[in-house]
Amino acid sequence: MKNHAENVTVNKEPRADRSRHPGLILVLLLTTTLFAAHPFSGSSIPHEKLRPRAREAGISVGVLPVGPLNAITDVSDVMVGHTTIIRGENIRTGVTVILPHHGNLFREKVPAAIFVGNGFGKLMGSTQVNELGEIETPIVLTSTLSVPRAADALLDYMLSLPGNEDVQSVNPVVAETNDGYLNDIRGRHISREDVFNAIKSAKGGTVEEGSVGAGAGTVAFGFKGGIGTASRKLPAKLGGYTVGVLVQTNFGGVLTINGAPVGRELGKYYLKDELASATMGGCNRQDGRKPPNPSPCYPNTPDGSIIIVIATDAPVEARNLSRMAARSMLGLARTGAAGSNGSGDYAIAFSTSTDLRIQTSSEPATRNLPRNFKVLPNDSMSPLFLAVIEATEEAIYNSLFRATTTTGRGHTVEALPLDRTLEILRSHKAL
Repeated sequence: MKNHAENVTVNKEPRADRSRHPGLILVLLLTTTLFAAHPFSGSSIPHEKLRPRAREAGISVGVLPVGPLNAITDVSDVMVGHTTIIRGENIRTGVTVILPHHGNLFREKVPAAIFVGNGFGKLMGSTQVNELGEIETPIVLTSTLSVPRAADALLDYMLSLPGNEDVQSVNPVVAETNDGYLNDIRGRHISREDVFNAIKSAKGGTVEEGSVGAGAGTVAFGFKGGIGTASRKLPAKLGGYTVGVLVQTNFGGVLTINGAPVGRELGKYYLKDELASATMGGCNRQDGRKPPNPSPCYPNTPDGSIIIVIATDAPVEARNLSRMAARSMLGLARTGAAGSNGSGDYAIAFSTSTDLRIQTSSEPATRNLPRNFKVLPNDSMSPLFLAVIEATEEAIYNSLFRATTTTGRGHTVEALPLDRTLEILRSHKAL
């Protein structure tokens, strides 16, 4: 499978035998027709078109219109890059990078905020972001135990940029989810080159989704999770601003799509086994959900984490970016997330508005000058809040729809069965 030019991918799964899945044929025909009417721009993966995005399958989330690509890259200047690492039978991991703009982020910082829904996670750099209200590096998503190595590589990248020769302090922003069910997480297989490759391959346009980059080994709602993205475009009378969201999904609960109880009807959801048994079984014990225990209960655990990255071109400063980030948790809740004790649920929000960029100067006289800029008032925020909620919800669905069945460390996590899922949605009039 070809991702970006620098991506590392081997041992990918072959195409599914379509003749054995007659229900999938309808999905494929629908997908082919929709792709012909709305072709992707930029690089693409032909065989992954077998799994449509949620909207291409007929799922319309919310009321706001989407951007041209329905992706975080609909926000001006935002770029995304992946390095996908699949080696042997046990390594299923990677790096996903989001760049708020094309320049030197240390010298031209962007206003930002981080919201913590549940803090069971390792989001490096969050305290300084919230203290100063700005981000000064690309945002890196990866595997839990690879955060320090990814951060060290990000420091190498930032210190090497022209104009940063005198820099002695950089705040790398690195977030994670735990891909240890499918990936040899203790091996910490992310290298400096992997991070550099993801940064250098980052681009605008179509964003690859599913089992790629930091989503290569993740699990969501007991099915294969991964990277998903979506966007919303406000009408001109509301400012015409764009909000884009990218997610790394690795959490659980009771999957709900457009209000339909998909997880329940598929028979895979959190607490299913406990509710079916009057006695305390292995599914009730934490050790029954963790590898190397082969218990089938583990994919139904709500633990794991989600990282939600929110971009907007609206002139919003850090305080209201924090409010936007908080609203992403409402979009997460709409999907049926359980918000468990062991799930790190984080949202990172930033604005690409050029008027709000924070210029860093080494000259004290320049550094101490006051800044003059215009920002949206509180009363203008409500449409942006709704845009975040809707885009977050749809991005999560896209991460599931685009992800493919993955085997690693002796476990196989199936992709969300699209034919059956669409049947359930039709029965609930959710398409």
